[in-house]
Amino acid sequence: MRGLCRIGLAVVCGLVLMGTTAQAKEQKPDATFKMSSGSVAVGVGYSWGSGVLHFKGKDHPFSVDGVSVGALGASKAEAVGKVYHLKKLEDFNGTYTAGSAGATVGGGGGAAAMENQNGVKITLHGTSQGLKLNLAVDGVKFQLK
Repeated sequence: MRGLCRIGLAVVCGLVLMGTTAQAKEQKPDATFKMSSGSVAVGVGYSWGSGVLHFKGKDHPFSVDGVSVGALGASKAEAVGKVYHLKKLEDFNGTYTAGSAGATVGGGGGAAAMENQNGVKITLHGTSQGLKLNLAVDGVKFQLK
């Protein structure tokens, strides 16, 4: 059973990564960002963090808050991302959602793609440390400071 779960997680993570890579090759991002975050979860989880959005030659700090359901564990993460369909700076603010699946034991990496209510899409690639299992639909709020 464990082997089947690992294979399922690997397939889902691979599909997410393939989709984010294909999107990156198709179009140039409107902005980029770097962020760091932490999370803790037992069933329902909470994550927090901060980052810097680089848009039209300027850096804009932002905060990150999120909730997940079906998560277990704790982790710390660093991520870089690309932002698409960002025409106005204020459109970056909002709640980004994506289905996700992932596992981190010790240190690992991952990729995700999310979209907010303004049609802004982000792809992020990161590394994490700790122990965390996540089979959840995440809602992550990005807010410019």
